[in-house]
Amino acid sequence: MTKVERYHYRQCGLEDVYLVNGFERESSARYGDTVKIRNIEGLHRAIGRYLVREKKTLVGAEIRFLRHELKLSQRSLGGLLSKSSQTVARWEKGQGTIDGAADRLLRLIYEGATATKGGRTKETRELLEQLSELDNRCAELVEFEDTNRGWRPFSDAA
Repeated sequence: MTKVERYHYRQCGLEDVYLVNGFERESSARYGDTVKIRNIEGLHRAIGRYLVREKKTLVGAEIRFLRHELKLSQRSLGGLLSKSSQTVARWEKGQGTIDGAADRLLRLIYEGATATKGGRTKETRELLEQLSELDNRCAELVEFEDTNRGWRPFSDAA
């Protein structure tokens, strides 16, 4: 049996990621020993999909990885999850545990943002912005009317 050379891919910020192929070791007089990874964007999508589909509860480094892949600040992610930026920072430092609802919503956000090969779609961006704006809205009076087709929000514009 031949031994497979693995590469411990720490650059993604996760301690438990190893590559069994898709990389080449290179050496140069100027830079020393380096590793070239093929299709790094695809690798990061695969890591993200693994995290949101396979892991039981996300931990700090995994939350940070997903946030970076989504290109969100701690403040922006906190807004989407109805949490403060300090809460997100504490999760990422391992000083607290993400709650179940926030964990599930982060997974859904990541899945939606990476649903297409090209990454975040216009529709996903709009949905994320709408979700973020929900907390900023003031409570408003909502009226409903009973029609021959059932109940619906009432509108004066008829």
